[in-house]
Amino acid sequence: MIAVFLSPFYLLMNGYLLWRSLLWLGVCYKGFQKSGVMITVSVLYSCLALAMLIAMFLPHGELKRQAKLIGNYWLGIMMYLSLAVVLADVARLALKYGGKQVWSTMGHTGLHRAAGAVCLLFVLGISIYGLYASRHIHTTPYEVEIPKSGGELDGLKIVLAADLHMGYNIGCAQMEDMVEKINEQHPDLVVFAGDLFDNEYEALEDPARLAKILRGIESTYGVYAVYGNHDIEEKILAGFTFGGKEEKASHEQMDQLLVDADIRLLRDEYVMIADSVYLYGRPDHDRPGRGIEERKTPLELAAEMDMSRPVIVLDHQPKELQELADAGVDLDLCGHTHDGQMLPGKLLTDRMWENSCGYLKKGSMHNIVTSGVGIFGPNMRVGTKAEICSISVRFA
Repeated sequence: MIAVFLSPFYLLMNGYLLWRSLLWLGVCYKGFQKSGVMITVSVLYSCLALAMLIAMFLPHGELKRQAKLIGNYWLGIMMYLSLAVVLADVARLALKYGGKQVWSTMGHTGLHRAAGAVCLLFVLGISIYGLYASRHIHTTPYEVEIPKSGGELDGLKIVLAADLHMGYNIGCAQMEDMVEKINEQHPDLVVFAGDLFDNEYEALEDPARLAKILRGIESTYGVYAVYGNHDIEEKILAGFTFGGKEEKASHEQMDQLLVDADIRLLRDEYVMIADSVYLYGRPDHDRPGRGIEERKTPLELAAEMDMSRPVIVLDHQPKELQELADAGVDLDLCGHTHDGQMLPGKLLTDRMWENSCGYLKKGSMHNIVTSGVGIFGPNMRVGTKAEICSISVRFA
């Protein structure tokens, strides 16, 4: 429902940006002051600004996909355009009333042209960088030691990935790149910490091909996953979901795609890796999904296992860290935060989460949170990176 409440602000902000853009274009070239040209520019701008909303009412197909993509690109551009224009207006007022010498030298028209050019270059540069950063997947290495016997295992090479958000933004090309980077690590175990899908199964580019790509992951002990808050069938707008009060659950075809991809979904249950190490998969904290009304507490899940053995927990959101550590969990692997995805969002997530991204030692428990492979909402990353995590675990 957040998307509904933010819609008026979004429309007002776009109206303000359109007005400022028309003023700047008119100052740069008088031809833009003609009514016909102004109407044309306004229509083109409106198509960009309303692309997300228009896509909501289009039937599933290529036209809807392109409208969604345009809307998501524009959302990122608009965020930084808004920041640039507001800062430029503040600077203009400061010069007008506090820097009269500069104002008198350049004049209102000269300052207006210069400020607009700076804003345009800033937004263009950061948008290109953000688009590149969202598509370039890094590999982040970690090393942890668990002071327990691993049985017949001296160690495990685990690759952690999360927040694929397969849908309108992320498709086959990105998944091929991810699988290639995973296989380069020669993992013993591959785990996905939620948000494999971006809410709408119909948004997938080519489900059969995606399953085939994911089936290409090479792992000694298999590939496992848990669901996150976006692995449900629900309408999404600008990265925010909305819908009725009925129970939210994954689409049955989402579940089947994981089966076809040889990825085992863990739903508040554990598996034994090489008969030596526990891997426990928790349902999402906010939306546990079909058949699970309330997920087990850390103490309840610990009661099911022999805690003298190494215990690895896969959880979408990095919550209950202290409780998991107190229960005797050795390694907690999470996603969800995207590390804020775009500045200044990173500053917010750092305040929201005890560990918003990276490594944290909580008591004797290791917690690793990945910034994720994919994106949601704006189709870019700024100040953060798309990544998989290569984790070398040693057993004492």
